[in-house]
Amino acid sequence: MGKNKPKAKGRRPSWTRSLLRSACFVFCLLTIRVVALQGFTITSGSMEPTLLVGDFVWANKAAMGSRIPFTDIRIPGYSDPRRGDILVFDPPHSDSLILVKRVVGLPGDTLAMRAGILYRSDHPQVEPYVVVKGLPDNFSPPMLWQRSILVGGPRADYAPTRDNWGPLVIPEGHYFMMGDNRDDSLDSRTWGLVERWRFEGWVVFRYFSYNRDSHRPFPFIREIRWSRIGTRPR
Repeated sequence: MGKNKPKAKGRRPSWTRSLLRSACFVFCLLTIRVVALQGFTITSGSMEPTLLVGDFVWANKAAMGSRIPFTDIRIPGYSDPRRGDILVFDPPHSDSLILVKRVVGLPGDTLAMRAGILYRSDHPQVEPYVVVKGLPDNFSPPMLWQRSILVGGPRADYAPTRDNWGPLVIPEGHYFMMGDNRDDSLDSRTWGLVERWRFEGWVVFRYFSYNRDSHRPFPFIREIRWSRIGTRPR
């Protein structure tokens, strides 16, 4: 009887092939991160109750157009901002902040606020997501930037407050952003309009949420808001 031939050993993937697969995987993840989706964490209460501190959200970057890192080049998006959209953006007053607010004014809109109610073209807007706490409302000097876009031109007697301002005409290429927590939100009322190129993405859903303000140990485990996970902010 002949000797049994040794079984052929399976080929082990070469070091080069393994490295190439890993590089492809990393490239795909980076592509998704740069072009399609990006995660953000909510760290302030300006969008309560729609978004709570401790909500983790995905933003669709492809919709607004993605910016290639370390360049000024943007990949064109397939959608324009709409009233009511919740968007992530770089605010004009800071190079280090990333904010999340709601679009309330588009280019060409005429906006005003009277006693805390938002008006567009003299029509009060229905905003079921808004919270008003009734805090004191006083003259706000930072809001005087609004004089430049007042209907009828600048007025020396213009004295805007948080809940009473305008009417303003939104210029082309600019958007008016506000938080849903109207009494506790620094937004376009104070620091101005947002240019189209500043938008980073459209908030599409929450992938995690926990009570960051809890004093219990390990709140990210013990204070998970299960009912919010996987839901879409509206």
